Parts: sequence; structure tokens; C-alpha cells
Amino acid sequence: MGFRRTAEEKAAIKAMKAADAALDANGAKEQAAGIDYSTPAHQQLSGAANDAAAKVSRWRGGTRR
Repeated sequence: MGFRRTAEEKAAIKAMKAADAALDANGAKEQAAGIDYSTPAHQQLSGAANDAAAKVSRWRGGTRR
């Protein structure tokens, strides 16, 4: 019973996965273009992914304790 996810947790997990997917897609696009440094777009997406992960417990793949 203690391991059931609330609607808020489910939404946070979904947001985290979407942010990670956007970061990965951008990374693949930049790598294909030969970019090997951190662009402003990458920094913004990375920050968003970190913020989203902070809202998800470590048990679910996030960084919140």
C-alpha cells in the first residue's frame, strides 16, 4: 500500500520522462550536427530535466530523497 503512486507523483514522473526525452533528442541532433560543446539550448533542457527529476523520488528514477 505504501508504494502506490499518487496522481501528483505520476504527473511528476511523466514530466521527468518528457524532459529527459527532450534533452536526449536535442543531444542527438547536436551530435549529428557535429556540435561537441554545451549550447544554450542544451543548458536550458538540462536545467529543465534536473528540475523535473528533483520532484521525483529516487525510487522512481528522480533525485528527490
